[in-house]
Amino acid sequence: MHPDLFSIGPFTLHTYGLFVAVGFIAGILITIKLGKSAGIDSNSILDMGFIIILTGIIGSRLVYIIIKLPEFIAHPMDVFKIWEGGLVFSGGLVAVVIVMLIYVKKHKYNIRTIGDLWSPAAAIGQSIGRIGCFCAGCCFGKPTDVPWAVTFSHPHTVATYDIPIHPTQLYSSLSSLIIFGILLFINSKKKFEGQVFLCFLILHSTARLFLEQFRGDSRGVGITDELTLTQLIAIVILFSSVTALFVFMPRKKK
Repeated sequence: MHPDLFSIGPFTLHTYGLFVAVGFIAGILITIKLGKSAGIDSNSILDMGFIIILTGIIGSRLVYIIIKLPEFIAHPMDVFKIWEGGLVFSGGLVAVVIVMLIYVKKHKYNIRTIGDLWSPAAAIGQSIGRIGCFCAGCCFGKPTDVPWAVTFSHPHTVATYDIPIHPTQLYSSLSSLIIFGILLFINSKKKFEGQVFLCFLILHSTARLFLEQFRGDSRGVGITDELTLTQLIAIVILFSSVTALFVFMPRKKK
C-alpha cells in the first residue's frame, strides 16, 4: 500500500488522486477515438468530459457523505479530503446521467448515442481508479482466510489494520476491466442506439451487487439489515436498465 507517492514541501502526490486522474484521462482518450465513428468531434467530447468529471466527483462524494454522515458531522472539513478516498461510483453515475440529459437536450444530441459513447470510458476509468482505492486502503473487504487475502499495515491506511481481508478494490478493478472489454465488443455489434449504455448499467449493477457482500468498510445506515444504500441504488438501476433494454430492443417483423 502506498497512499502517498512523494512530497515536495507542502505538496503531496496522493496515489488515489493520481489513479483517478489517469482513469479520467484514459476514458476521455477512448471516447475521442469512439467519437470519430459517431461523428462527434474531439472538442465536444472534451467539453462533455469536463462536465462528466466535475459532476461525477460531486455525485460520488455526496453519496459517500450520506453513507458516512455521522463521521462527517463530527469532522466537517473531511468532506473536502477526496484524496484519501471516498467516491461512490453509483452516486456519480446517477448525477452524470441527470446532468447529461440537460446537456444533450441543449446541444441537440441523441442521449442514447452519448450514453453508448461514454460507457466504455466509465468502465475503464473505474477499473484504473479502483487501483487507487487499493493503494489508499479505502473500500476494503471483510476479514478472510482465502489464499489471495491482503494485509494492510501502513500507518495511514483506512483499511482494517494488520488483518487478512478481501482485496475488494482489485475485485472491482478486474470486473470493470472485463466489462470494458464486453462493451467494446457490444459496441461493434450493437443493434440499436443505447444498447451499450444499457448493457453497461446492467453489468455494472450486477457486479456491484455481487461484490458488495465482500465489503468490510462501513456501509452507512442500511435500508434493512441485509440491504445497503449502495445495493438499493444498484437494484433500481439494474431493474430500470433491463426493462429499458426490452423496450428498445428491435423486434423482428414476420
